[in-house]
Amino acid sequence: MIELSTPTTGSNGRVALVTGAARGIGLGIAAWLISEGWQVVLTDLDRVRGSKVAKVLGDNAWFIAMDVSNEGQVALGVAEVLGQFGRLDALVCNAAVADPHNITLESLDLAYWNRVLAVNLSGPMLLAKHCAPYLRAHSGAIVNLASTRAGQSEPDTEAYAASKGGLLALTHALTRSVLAGSMRETRRYGAPNPSPKLTMRNIRRAG
Repeated sequence: MIELSTPTTGSNGRVALVTGAARGIGLGIAAWLISEGWQVVLTDLDRVRGSKVAKVLGDNAWFIAMDVSNEGQVALGVAEVLGQFGRLDALVCNAAVADPHNITLESLDLAYWNRVLAVNLSGPMLLAKHCAPYLRAHSGAIVNLASTRAGQSEPDTEAYAASKGGLLALTHALTRSVLAGSMRETRRYGAPNPSPKLTMRNIRRAG
């Protein structure tokens, strides 16, 4: 069972799409946005957990199963959001492949390398591509979660480090392209600063 200690509140009319939101940082971000009155669309590969999480979060949560590296699924998901809510105000790209067991360079499989870059880098690009017109319409925002590994790599993290370094460059380019210079670039590495509303203390798993 999944329990949320922070109660949900009424909608403020704004809609956010959060990827990788069935657990961890993505779930924390979704829960915080809902506590601030946002309607949040959660996406994740894990259909079962994602649906359960959305149910626990309440009426302001809606779940869509999505592989962010699949453009067809991204396009369909964005269309579902617009069909259901008629607008989009924020895109939070959190979904990522982050293997805690580092793979040595000599053992790095090309298929694994491609998968990490497909999810961690191509995913945010595809989401930005399909969400941009709707974000522009409401002066919306794109939040890409990067990592200190983009500039402070550990041994045997080539795929992850390359994907996060690329994500920083992509984010910089998006600030020039998506809103034609009217969007300020803000860099965040990993989890946001600790906050009572956003830390995992507010989200408890039991059973």
